[in-house]
Amino acid sequence: MSLLRHLPSRRSRLAVAVVVPLAAVSALTAVVTPASAAAECSVAHAAPARWQGDSNSTPCTEGVSTTTTTAPRQAAGSLPSSFRWSSSGILISPKPDATHPNVAVKDPSVVYHNGRYHVFASTYTDGYNLMYTSFADWSQASSATHHYLDRTAIGGGYKAAPQVFYFAPQRLWYLIYQTGSNASYSTNRDIANPQGWSAPKNFYADGMPKIIQDNIGDGYWVDFWNICDSAKCYLFSSDDNGHLYRSETSLSQFPNGFTNTVIAMQDADRYRLFEAANLYKIRGSGQYLLIHEAIGSDGRRWFRSWTAPAITGPWTALADTEDNPFARANNVTFPDGAWTRDISHGEVVRTNVDQTMEISPCNLRYLYQGLDPGADGEYNRLPWRLGLLTQTNSTC
Repeated sequence: MSLLRHLPSRRSRLAVAVVVPLAAVSALTAVVTPASAAAECSVAHAAPARWQGDSNSTPCTEGVSTTTTTAPRQAAGSLPSSFRWSSSGILISPKPDATHPNVAVKDPSVVYHNGRYHVFASTYTDGYNLMYTSFADWSQASSATHHYLDRTAIGGGYKAAPQVFYFAPQRLWYLIYQTGSNASYSTNRDIANPQGWSAPKNFYADGMPKIIQDNIGDGYWVDFWNICDSAKCYLFSSDDNGHLYRSETSLSQFPNGFTNTVIAMQDADRYRLFEAANLYKIRGSGQYLLIHEAIGSDGRRWFRSWTAPAITGPWTALADTEDNPFARANNVTFPDGAWTRDISHGEVVRTNVDQTMEISPCNLRYLYQGLDPGADGEYNRLPWRLGLLTQTNSTC
């Protein structure tokens, strides 16, 4: 999620974006380490509502009030080298009330748990804060209640770009978000209870790491993303200036102790590695998937992708060009009409909800923010809405 107060407008960004050739190569900074197994304690496998899973209890869900739903095993598969998608229409729009005259809903994070989708997102009026909504089926998304999290212990003030996951070692749900000067988090025993979130705490005791200060330029420190293997947790962030950063801590220390911040990936063209990184473990493959938002030569948002044998890399391009993107308007069909040409900040619907961030390589779905193609003006006031991409060329 960008804060483009000092960056060029959408139309002037187009002129800048075409200066650097699209063939510019990302310079990667990564350390090769063996891929780690998923943490032993894993909960709440996120089966789509149409799947018939087995309801079961698990020792990892102590403190979670209901049973979890486990998806049946699918045949092994792999990600394709090119992607094709079909998009829903607008599923989630702002729901203004007397104290939240919102103009946008954006930056969604989603998990499927106990028969319901749980969606967290940014809202914008004159500033950013967070909302939560929940529903059993995507057909119910537009009518589901919006809970504004500034009415909880999370409180008011700038909060944006959430990520939600269950941290199995502590049996706690974590909600991570940006607060402008730091990455912050709140915890909850029950994801379905919006009043259960704790007051914010910061990840970085000393604020922005020096390596970010030295490289951020006129960008912004945004879009924090946590993923863990069996030994460590890694916190990623972007700077709207062509850099993806990675910090680390031990699994036993999480959420404390994040240090050793490095540049995990960089691009000389800031718009080709802009913001909104997602990183997932690909089930059954020993591989990880990284997707990262870019601003294209047409000024529209889209996603690039890479794979690696470990969270720390090295990263190999999968679908990372405008002609062969992970997700862009040119590889998405809109059966109900093209309501957006931007495919922007979102999240894959995962196969589990825990800190390993595991996804199936089969039949991907991606909840994203889109925008009326005719909308223009100051970035933070653009009327973003949420829709769902469904992969149409799965190999399994």
